[in-house]
Amino acid sequence: MLAMRSAVGVDRLTGPALSNFVPEKRGWPADIGVVAVLDGAGLFDGAGRLRINHVRDRIAGRLDLAPRLRQVVYRPPPGLGRPLWVDAPSFNIADHIHVHPLPTPAGETELLQACEELRRRSLDPSRPLWRLWLLPGLPDGQVGMFIKLHHAIADGVAGVALLGNLLDHAADAAPPAAPPWTPRPAPTARDLLLDNLRRYADALARSTSHLNHPAGATGRVRRTWGSVRELLTEPRAPRTSLNRPIGATRRIAVVHCHLDAVHEAAHHADASVNDAMLAAVAGGLRDLLQSRRENVTGLVLHAMVPVALHDPSLGPAQGNRYGVMVVSLPVGEPNATRRLQTIAAQTTRRKHQPRRPWGTGLLGSPLVQRLAVRLADRQHFINIHVANVPGPATPLYLAGARLTEAFPVTPLSGNVTLGVGVLSYTDQLNISVIADRDACPDLPTFTTGLTNCLSELTGATVAGTPASIRGTGPV
Repeated sequence: MLAMRSAVGVDRLTGPALSNFVPEKRGWPADIGVVAVLDGAGLFDGAGRLRINHVRDRIAGRLDLAPRLRQVVYRPPPGLGRPLWVDAPSFNIADHIHVHPLPTPAGETELLQACEELRRRSLDPSRPLWRLWLLPGLPDGQVGMFIKLHHAIADGVAGVALLGNLLDHAADAAPPAAPPWTPRPAPTARDLLLDNLRRYADALARSTSHLNHPAGATGRVRRTWGSVRELLTEPRAPRTSLNRPIGATRRIAVVHCHLDAVHEAAHHADASVNDAMLAAVAGGLRDLLQSRRENVTGLVLHAMVPVALHDPSLGPAQGNRYGVMVVSLPVGEPNATRRLQTIAAQTTRRKHQPRRPWGTGLLGSPLVQRLAVRLADRQHFINIHVANVPGPATPLYLAGARLTEAFPVTPLSGNVTLGVGVLSYTDQLNISVIADRDACPDLPTFTTGLTNCLSELTGATVAGTPASIRGTGPV
């Protein structure tokens, strides 16, 4: 969401940004992240030591393209309005970029284990809300990378844009000539008071305008209600073992496949890549619940799917600007192709429904947000969260080292024990599965079912595709 700025330069947090702090009060961190692998070229000196200062300098030189990464959240006293972004009084890149060597010998499993350990480390609210770790120790000189940032800074689409700003788009890219950075003074109490009064006056003027134009007011109410109506008017989500109270520890699993293979399979069914992923998720859920001896006959589960609402005409995506779509997953359907066709017909209808950004209107109220989080561990609307984010179509580089793979890390909250993130990168379609450690000890059953469903879908149209899809068990 574009920042709300007043004449005095007060950069208030938007409703969507503020909503991402509320789950933390229940012990559910709202950080998003990326687990990646770099080919390691140029990252080590002649003695085999990681050139961490060189990496810090390269990223520091690009921070002017990502100003949020040098800002903190300031919460003013009562009467001075909602929290705002201000420049950190001081900034040291070494506080945010670290080295975390992997135990040797290390592979993908050890990388995921380390990233889960780092994910659990809380971000310091007195500093900008992001951190990056390089994790040397992978075979063939490869280096893992884990970057996490608070969801208040960006949603998935904006997060990918931010990653593109921090990395190079060519292996031999010249170091950026970063302009000197000096933190701007924070607004004074007088600035904040005037800004808050101005906002109240604007809100009052809009309310008066609505009274004079009731038809316009009715339309606004309908649009606001539409952002929550789809969720609230859905039939109750079936009660299954997928919805249980969650803790703070996660299991992470990943699945690798080729974007072209999934795109071809989706095109053959007159569907989208996102539809194919939802069909594969339904297949994984079917196997998971059957292994738990739960009846899946005729079962239809509910997936919450974010829908990006960023306007490309306004420049690169930033902040949080997404709606939500509730998709029914026909888990009871045993045939993968028929699951895909059912989901595609449904999403085609729902894509044309108008959507407001999540966390605005009624859902932008702090009181409503706190109430929603308080009830989240007893909600009965959603069984699983599935986010699909388009990533860079061309390779990215860090200090000359090519980023070879990238997987999204998404948060869990409430009583949703399982979430799926999908990220395209060059010719890859990379899937990560995040599960509550205690509520989902059988995560390999889900990832195997998802992988088998993808193989079934793509193998129908692309020769040899099943061999190109593989999964890594959870850690």
